Amino acid sequence: MNVLGRAVRRTGTRILTRGIANAADGLLERDVVIVGGGPVGLALAGALGACPNLTICRTALTRAAGASGSARDALSIALVEASDLSKASAWSPPPEFSNRVVTLTNTSRSFFEQFGAWEFLRQDRINPVDEIQAWDGISDSRIGFTGPPSDFDGGISPMSWVTEVLNIQHGLLACLRSQGHVELLDKLKVQSITRDSQSEDGWPLVHLSDGRILRARLLVGADGFNSPVRVFSGIESYGWDYDRRGIVATLHHVPKTESLFSKANTTAYQRFLPTGPIAFLPLSSTMSSMVWSVPPHLAAVLQAAEPQAVAHIANAAFRLPELSLRYMYQLLLDGHQSGVPPTAETILNELKWREEMHSIEPHSSFSATQDPELLVGIPPDDSHLVPPLVTSIQPGTVASFPLRFQHADAYVGPARANRTCLIGDAAHTMNPLAGQGLNIGLADAEALSRAIKHAVSAGGDVGALTTLLPYARERYTANHVMLSGVDKLHKLYAATSPPLVAVRSAGLEVVNEFSSIKDIIMMAAGSQPAITPQAHLGWNAVAQVVETAAGAASLGTALVRGISDRMQAAIWAPPRA
Repeated sequence: MNVLGRAVRRTGTRILTRGIANAADGLLERDVVIVGGGPVGLALAGALGACPNLTICRTALTRAAGASGSARDALSIALVEASDLSKASAWSPPPEFSNRVVTLTNTSRSFFEQFGAWEFLRQDRINPVDEIQAWDGISDSRIGFTGPPSDFDGGISPMSWVTEVLNIQHGLLACLRSQGHVELLDKLKVQSITRDSQSEDGWPLVHLSDGRILRARLLVGADGFNSPVRVFSGIESYGWDYDRRGIVATLHHVPKTESLFSKANTTAYQRFLPTGPIAFLPLSSTMSSMVWSVPPHLAAVLQAAEPQAVAHIANAAFRLPELSLRYMYQLLLDGHQSGVPPTAETILNELKWREEMHSIEPHSSFSATQDPELLVGIPPDDSHLVPPLVTSIQPGTVASFPLRFQHADAYVGPARANRTCLIGDAAHTMNPLAGQGLNIGLADAEALSRAIKHAVSAGGDVGALTTLLPYARERYTANHVMLSGVDKLHKLYAATSPPLVAVRSAGLEVVNEFSSIKDIIMMAAGSQPAITPQAHLGWNAVAQVVETAAGAASLGTALVRGISDRMQAAIWAPPRA
């Protein structure tokens, strides 16, 4: 027998011996182990589980050693989640909406449709978005985006879809059950992750809280910001806290339905305030979700305030001039510190006085103090520029979460920690102002599933570096462009310097006049059904525009200071002889 044949036979014998040892030692060998049962981890499992014909050659060497058995077996996939997934699986939508709401782009929807998950989502809990209105909270300069043209009626197609996280998890779990190819291990914590010393390249061993151990050919971390898989892999990350918290709440508002004089509640609104942007995401004709970035001390006050007071402040945040809005913040803070927070009636009366001071008409769409019962009939001409008036806050939905920026140095484990990779929040965390956090995580899952399928179909090893590198090359740069562009937008709109406000406002109004630039931006944001390399360039262009605007603003500030210094020197200069 030649040397290669003897090597193959010895290797095959070792695999047979190892397989017997696995059964005896309680080791469960899986090709892909996904840690994290959020939408991104479930989506990756669904994309892989949708291909039952994916088989991996695990017995070729054992046949060379004289063993019998099939040459190929189906790809084995296990998903580990610490929480109880049965709650999301058995979710039955109540009349009210959860405060955990996300925006799915058309690109994300296309990914769900590829492996059959979209049809399992409750369609009555998904609301389309076909328009976005965004404006500067200081200068009121505005930009508007609309969805792509419809192929059917010549109208406008949705650019994104708003739904609850529970709806996504429920639909993905139903999809996995229908596939029957993914092993769900919920209510189990990862106690530790070690490396198998008996394998040549050290396969990861995932130790579960019930005593079982999973030996993974590929270990995928979809386990969030504090990722144990990232720690095990030794992948460093960089980032910072924004010193902001995101306030979320479910809003009840004046009905907004399709009519001869108004459109349905399919417009998302965002106002960029110095404290942070406030966003309005439509859920139904009478309910929407709010995401508002504010400093931590203000977040604590808003969470402690009575719900109706929060409703009045939310209306003001979309309408009131920034100067008076700052006074309203201080009113809340002073009341909170004194132990006597202002009542909803006190806030409403203060808003009425301030609207009079700013000459805001009582029946204008920009009045935050209108009586909702009187808002009937033909709406004002400017009603499309601001969201419908909030009438109340759904009890128990006001909550907050910290805002941070974080990006892993790599998505694939180094040579000493190979057979590991990261997706979703385990790899990156971003500011929510663009609504892209979940979507880029789903793009990670789509790219990784594609890389795994390609490797398996070519007879490759799913955990090999050659399998994982195409995923990392495709997603790292695209995500970095997205994260850095959104980070620059946050910093740009947090500034209050008059020259900077003037420059960014002029830039925004110029961009608003060029539909081709806006189309590139929306393409990069996933408004089209598929991501293309050109779409990633769109965010790169956005980031460059922001950097250019910031640079121009710095130059403008320097020029203003220079002119001011020269004027003062001329005024105070001694008269010429």
